[in-house]
Amino acid sequence: MYATCFIPKETRIIEYVGELIDKKESERRSRTQCAKAKETGDAAVYIFTISKNYDLDGNVPWNTARLINHSCAPNCEAWSAGRRIFIHALHDINAGEELTFDYGFDVDCYEDHPCFCGKPECIGYIVSREQWPQLHEKLREAK
Repeated sequence: MYATCFIPKETRIIEYVGELIDKKESERRSRTQCAKAKETGDAAVYIFTISKNYDLDGNVPWNTARLINHSCAPNCEAWSAGRRIFIHALHDINAGEELTFDYGFDVDCYEDHPCFCGKPECIGYIVSREQWPQLHEKLREAK
């Protein structure tokens, strides 16, 4: 997804919408999608954490925000407001720039989420920036 005009820092760009589901259903849907991905190569999971009890399944056609890719050097960030999620600009974004945010997956399943963002600072896996030190340690141990 690309910006069609200049977007100033901290602008609310789009809401991430979908179906509110409990964690049990979220886990079931994630497992189903992973099994499908092994068969077809389609790995798109659009489930977003809302709280300790609920997630938002954004796998609905009217959720344009689901098309925003991950990046290790994102220009957007997801902000929660109750049970709603909005994508905001981290800094000024010029027209034509790809919109990206950090998906923030957990380091414990890093091998399931290789990153191909192509940014110079890319760590190689889609893991939250806060967990990069832990990922570096796991990668050292794996060598």
